[in-house]
Order: sequence, then C-alpha cells, then structure tokens
Amino acid sequence: MANSKYEYVKCFEVEEEVMFPNIILVWINACSLHKPYDLNTLKLMNSCAVETLEEYADVVLAYGFSDEYTFVLKKTSKFYERRVSKVLSIITSFFSSVFLRKWGEFFPHKELQNPPSFHGRVIPCASTEALQEYLLWRQNICHLSNQQEQCLWRLVERGMNEKEAWDFIKGFDKSDLNNLLFDEFSVNYNKLEPIFRQGSCVLKTVVEEIVKYTDKGAPIKRNRRKIITVHSKKIAGKRFWNEHTVLLKELGGFIEEINNVTPEYMRSFEFDSKLMPSTWIVVRIDGCHFHRFSEVHEFVKPNDDRALNLMNLCAVVVLEKFCEDIVFAYGVSDEYSFIVKKTSNLYQRRANKIVSAIVSLFTSTYVMRWNEFFPQSELKYPPSFDGRAVCYPSTEILRDYLSWRQVDCHINNQYNSCFWKLVASGKSKSEAQNHLKGGQLQKKVEELAIDYSKLPAMFRLGSSVYRDEENGNSFESKGEVIVEHIDIIGPTFWLEHLNILNE
Repeated sequence: MANSKYEYVKCFEVEEEVMFPNIILVWINACSLHKPYDLNTLKLMNSCAVETLEEYADVVLAYGFSDEYTFVLKKTSKFYERRVSKVLSIITSFFSSVFLRKWGEFFPHKELQNPPSFHGRVIPCASTEALQEYLLWRQNICHLSNQQEQCLWRLVERGMNEKEAWDFIKGFDKSDLNNLLFDEFSVNYNKLEPIFRQGSCVLKTVVEEIVKYTDKGAPIKRNRRKIITVHSKKIAGKRFWNEHTVLLKELGGFIEEINNVTPEYMRSFEFDSKLMPSTWIVVRIDGCHFHRFSEVHEFVKPNDDRALNLMNLCAVVVLEKFCEDIVFAYGVSDEYSFIVKKTSNLYQRRANKIVSAIVSLFTSTYVMRWNEFFPQSELKYPPSFDGRAVCYPSTEILRDYLSWRQVDCHINNQYNSCFWKLVASGKSKSEAQNHLKGGQLQKKVEELAIDYSKLPAMFRLGSSVYRDEENGNSFESKGEVIVEHIDIIGPTFWLEHLNILNE
C-alpha cells in the first residue's frame, strides 16, 4: 500500500482466525434459488462443488443438498492462514463464479435472468467427533427438507399457492409427509432418487489407474487421487468413512456410531459472530490473483477501461440490491469498498453473511456481464474475489478510510503509468522496476513526459458509486445509482451530498 497520513485506519482491521486443532467448515447457501429440488439444479450444484475441490487442494470433502453446500478443509490446512473472511469469501466467490459459467451446461434453453448470490459462514469443528455430529445433522435436515419440498411442489402443481401449501404441511412429521406423498400422489418416498433423499457427497479418494503399458503389453498401475460424487445413506457412519482412506488421513476416523445430534453441538454450529452496532461497516473486496487474470485475458496496460467499467457495473448492481443498507462505494483497479450505514441491521450485522453475500453477488455479476465489456474475449477461467468487513466508529474515520484508498489509487496509477511507459520504450519489467526504485514518482512522471493531468479521471481518481437522490422520480424513490470519478478527499463532494453520510 502507498504511504499516506490516512494509513492509520488500518489499525481498525481485525482478522478472525480459526485456531488449530479446529477443522474448518465453510457452509454456503443460495440467497434465493427457487424450487431447489430440481434435478438439474442439484447436478449443477454438484458440478460446482467438484470444481471447487479441484481448485483448492485443502478442501477434501463437500456435502450438499437442495441449495446448500458444506466444504470441509483438511485438519492441517493453512489455507489463507486460516483467516475466516478470506477462507469464506474466496470459496463462496469461486462457487458463484463456477455456477454462472456452468449454468448453460445444465440449462441450455433457459437464460439466467439475474445474477445469483450465496451467503455463508465458517464453522470451526473442534474435533472429528464434532465433524461427525455436523454431517449427521445436515443429512437429517436433507431428509426432512426433501420430504417437505416434495410435498410442497406437488401441492402447488395441484393448484395451491406456495403459502397455502406451506400452511397445509406445517407441523407434519416425517411419517405424515411420507403418507401424504403416497396417499395423495402415489409416490413412494424411498423410491425417489438418492440425490434427493440423501444429498451428495463430493470427496477426494484414491483409485488405481493404468498409467502405461510395458513392452510386453502388461499394464502398469499407480494410485491416483480422484474426485468422486456419491449419494451415501449415512455419511456420518463409520463404514462410509472407513471406505475412504483420504478422509481418514486428512480428517481422522470416527470412533463410534451416532444416531442423534447433541443439542450443544447444534448450537455451536449455528453460532455466527456479529459486528459492533452503531458503526460504519466497510466491506472491501479484492480480485484474487488478478495480476495473472489480467495477463491471461490481455488487459490493456496500465489501465483497461473495459475492466474498470465492468467492476463499476458490478458495484452498481450491489448498491441496487442492497439499496436500504449500502450508501456508497469506491473502487479502483481490482478492488471495491462498500459502505454499509451505521444504523443498518443487514443480516443482523453478521459479518460472515454480509461479506459472503456481497462478494458472491459481485462475482456473479462480473461473470454474467463479462461479454458486454469483452465481446471478443472469452472468459478463460472463473475469477474470484476475497473480502473482509471492518467497522469504523465515526464518520471522520470513515472519510479518512476513503481518502486512504483514493491516495493509494493516485500513487499506484502514477507508478503503473511510469512502469508501462518504460516497458513500452524497450526496458524489461525487471529493469523498469529497478528504474523506479526509491525515486519520487512525480519526478519520474515528468522525466518520462507523461501528461498526467490529461489521463482519464477514472484512472487518476477511481470510481465513486452512489445514489443521485436529486434525480429521484418520486418522494419514495431513492434515486438512480450513478458512477462518478471525483475527488472524495476534499470536503466539496461531501458537502454537496450530505445525505450519503447523514447519521
């Protein structure tokens, strides 16, 4: 980061960490996935889970049903230093990205109307015993939820609306739901596909494969790790666990069989920390490995207005979605900061939910709208973003945070303008870096004859996104969300838009 008098705001950043020997679980859930018990939707979710395990070596197991998935990291994992916000946002973002990219494979004749989003949380499991209880809990929920959904949608197809159907089956136990399915719809619940009744377990296992043949034609076999998807009746059972050596090695073994979930464990699984009330919440997201991403997709250097405008569009979508809570956003390069008002009770101020939902929606929009900005460039692999939430106690400190980001934008843009001018002149990247070491950037700009003031304002000042309430169409209107490239360090903008940070 660039040095500036505003850097003190970094002292408000607190990184929550999952301590050893806890096993890290990442639970994600679709914010609004209508009729999740559609077979193609379940297969799409499974495909996303498989790709997540392929992408991240530390994720060794995933269990999903309906519109949710839980990812289990190996017990020795040091994935992103076990930082909660990083682990959660990266996996949620990647899953969202893959969901968009794979949609057409499973719904070739159905266009996705809106970018989906997922929220989630990190769940520390103190032991393999706790993990066993968690898996049993989720699979029990799978059984009951599927019974309810199977009844619900059949009642809807018969003529009830969703509320009427839910009211009708409210209070039904498993036996009642089974009887309803059989008596009213001639459906034997136990004959439904296992993917519905038992959920899907995606895991890494070891298989023996032929790698080559000898001169005499005899096969040479080697053990290879492979990702498989199974629909097991009891994933928390010793038999299932003992069949998979990778699970035993990376997570440990189950000591005994269990049939009921301990209530104390359930309460710990559902716990989610909350952010301090009456403080500004800043959710800052950053592109993961975007240096490589920009090279693979041949972004124009030092600034690609297509990439920046795509980021801006994603920010607009986020502000429109969370119109009651997010009042301002500021973005530069591959990062964006979203300001959640002090009085907000978004997701009951649960940090995990807030960060994952915003990062997920941003990612989904990025993938969904890519072709509008890069019509000649195929998206070669799923991008992802990480995020964190930081609380700031006063408007003054919040403004200093935004000033810090804009100063950073200015200095980094000066550096990049000089760096790529040197590269264009024939210097190698290493030579350009050495040339710029220790020098004052303003002097380097003058030496290289860069007319910095003539560069587009978006490059020099970043992008500010907010609601233009003066142009609202009615008293109830919150105004159009607009993007401007203006100075937010000085007082002028804030005096002209008192409503944005009005406490």
